[in-house]
Amino acid sequence: MRIIVGITGSSGALFGVQFLKQAPPEKYLIVSRWGKAILKDETGLTEGDLAPFVTQTFSDADLAAPYSSGSNRFDAFVIIPCSTSTLGKIAAGISDTLITRVANVALKERRRLVICLRETPLSTVTLENAARLSRDGAVIMPIAPPMYVHPQSIADIARGFADKVLGILGIRETPGWRSEDIE
Repeated sequence: MRIIVGITGSSGALFGVQFLKQAPPEKYLIVSRWGKAILKDETGLTEGDLAPFVTQTFSDADLAAPYSSGSNRFDAFVIIPCSTSTLGKIAAGISDTLITRVANVALKERRRLVICLRETPLSTVTLENAARLSRDGAVIMPIAPPMYVHPQSIADIARGFADKVLGILGIRETPGWRSEDIE
């Protein structure tokens, strides 16, 4: 599976890092300008530190990158974390960065788009933008990790949420609440 991962300037960079570590090998990374700042501030990591976990990294300013065209196939685009600003631009069809362009390519080509919001509370405008994108086929996943797996650390919480995203993509079966009672 070919996955593109976007990290934007919303708090929660750890969730993007953990997803990169857990996702299948073929993945491509785009980090926004503010995503780089939050990544450094929250995790101490740079975009370069994520290179071992990705096939290739593209600049968010590079609107001529291969995945800005629908003719270059990818299976899913996961924006984790996604700021409400990025969500709003995608909902309005604004493609002024590579992240917003790839999201709009995913929508027009009917490819999997998973938007992991990490802001709260959400304004009515943000909720309407999320609803619009959901109607257009995007999966809106606020970063709300599963607590029923009894995480013992922040890393466990990030791993649990990454597992949920991988489950949504159909890559991995994830333990559900009381799933042991099914058998």
